[in-house]
Amino acid sequence: MRLSDVLIKPVVSEKVNKATDKFNRYYFIVDKKSNKLEIKKAVEEFYGVSVAEVNTAVMPGKAKQRFTKAGFIAGKKPSYKKAVVTLAQGETIDLYANI
Repeated sequence: MRLSDVLIKPVVSEKVNKATDKFNRYYFIVDKKSNKLEIKKAVEEFYGVSVAEVNTAVMPGKAKQRFTKAGFIAGKKPSYKKAVVTLAQGETIDLYANI
């Protein structure tokens, strides 16, 4: 797998910002087939930082339904893989630089 295909997007929320400030952890949505070594290499290559630890979790898909004029529409959101990347002391990633 190419390293450019591993990282899909960073997760940005208030909870993630607190974890970033307190524990120096960053959250990414990654490809479901990628492993921890590929995620570590991709983050180090794209952001130029040294990664201390990588934890992963597969988040299950959720059933969603809504009521419309045509009746109930039922569907399912897809599952995805989340990676929690802990950086070494003194390292940071500026996720807002390209905005």
